Amino acid sequence: MPVANGSDASRAALLSAFGCYVMWGLMPLLFMGQHAVGFDAPEILAHRALWSVLVAGLLVWLAKQGGQVAAVFRNPKTLAWLALSTLLIAVNWGIYVWATTHHATLEASLGYYINPLLNMIVGMWLFRERIDRWGWVAIGLAAVGVLFQALALGRPPWISIALAISFASYGVIRKRVPVDAQAGLLVECLLLVPFGLAWVLWLQQSGAGTAFSDPVHTLWALSNGPATVLPLVLFAWSARRLPLSTIGFIQFLAPTLQFAVGVWSGEALTGLRIASFAFIWGGAAVFAAAAFLRVRAEREALKASAEPV
Repeated sequence: MPVANGSDASRAALLSAFGCYVMWGLMPLLFMGQHAVGFDAPEILAHRALWSVLVAGLLVWLAKQGGQVAAVFRNPKTLAWLALSTLLIAVNWGIYVWATTHHATLEASLGYYINPLLNMIVGMWLFRERIDRWGWVAIGLAAVGVLFQALALGRPPWISIALAISFASYGVIRKRVPVDAQAGLLVECLLLVPFGLAWVLWLQQSGAGTAFSDPVHTLWALSNGPATVLPLVLFAWSARRLPLSTIGFIQFLAPTLQFAVGVWSGEALTGLRIASFAFIWGGAAVFAAAAFLRVRAEREALKASAEPV
């Protein structure tokens, strides 16, 4: 991705963030489609790991960042941090693929509604980003929404909680590791590919594999590469250039699309679940309104400071 400066850099980072969240919001359709033709969750996950490395490698080659990848493997500390981010994203992928192929897309979408608000808390804790009173109101509304979701499910929404924590933690690590988006992602894919390859080979040898039964199934499997890599590259690139609070605001787009997919696919939407999402949406609305007013106030202050006295 070309380097930009000033307002161009901010605009590029925002567009990257919007792009990745639209892709993630529609991702359940890909996994549901694969499940419908015979793929189970572990096989989908294995093919995500296997084919992502090819797309990630192509992006690194185009960006001429091969030297940066090699440097990571020569730096044990950086490699250790990326190994941890690899573990977190693998956990996140596994839970999400399982949820979207087992009629739990609504619960998964709740996790990604929680995540932006969790990002605010993490941003305050680790990066000294300030949360105003409206931010705390948004967090409080989301907490009530999680409580209603637990009542609706008859248990804590473990899928939602695990997705939110794993991806928020992943974002923190990628923000702190001094490696460009494409290079870091290729390292993560290289660390994952042995596990994906081993599972795919085992499936083929045991006769349980779906991917290579015909060309259509092979295309389904191959689609996991670009579908996995492109939004992650956009996310990692934008996360290093935008405040976590801004990333959190834009991230509401993904769970909204996921929620729509879950309803479209026929998942049960009970009264308690509607109440849960109502509180979550209320928190998102408060967050969005506060962010809009804050940006407008900053622009007006900047404009006033530029006027001659």
